[in-house]
Amino acid sequence: MTNRAIEQNWILTGALAAAMMLTGAGFATKAAAQTEETDATAEEAMTGEMGPDAMAEQDTKMPETEPMADTDIDLSDADMTATMDEPLTASASFMDPEGNEIGTAELTQTPNGVLIVADLTALSPGEHGFHIHETGSCAPDFTAAGGHYAPRGNDHGAMAENGLHAGDMPNIHVGDDGAVMVEVLNANISLEDGVTGTLFDEDGSALMIHSGADDYTSQPSGDAGDRVACAVIDAD
Repeated sequence: MTNRAIEQNWILTGALAAAMMLTGAGFATKAAAQTEETDATAEEAMTGEMGPDAMAEQDTKMPETEPMADTDIDLSDADMTATMDEPLTASASFMDPEGNEIGTAELTQTPNGVLIVADLTALSPGEHGFHIHETGSCAPDFTAAGGHYAPRGNDHGAMAENGLHAGDMPNIHVGDDGAVMVEVLNANISLEDGVTGTLFDEDGSALMIHSGADDYTSQPSGDAGDRVACAVIDAD
């Protein structure tokens, strides 16, 4: 081989080696760039700083979920109303001894007893006994209502050591016009079925107004005089 051929061969060998080194460097540079891009994406995901394009790409990889059917949850007004607890209520219409309607009463169960709101007219002015009697009847006359409602066997009257009857309540005061508005909370009675003090036992209950004042002491009914208004209590 001539010196010129040897020289050309060395030049070709050197060029080939340089090309291989450049190719290896290109692969290393590309791999490093991919590694840096992967690290940057991971860091963006950790810090919540992914760009819109990257986030869009990530969104396309998230599995889709089926929308909830309309029948899965029903929040209609009817259902919402049904879930709300409403207090028990009752009502009564007062009659005088001649059978004329002279007033009404509304009763509402509360956590602390029964609230009684009564509105009457055509009564004589002055103080009157106001009680609950043991039987829900006002006919043929007011004696059908029986005695005071006393399911626990207590004596009559706020002044009695073993008082009160469940049906004992404060006197009412009627004005000169014969009208009266009464609002009283009785903690010894209930509108609930099957409890001691319920107004809806087997024979029911009645509201009664007497001609005179209850003295809160005399047995068995406070010496309150005649029965002048009676009202059978009915559940609403």
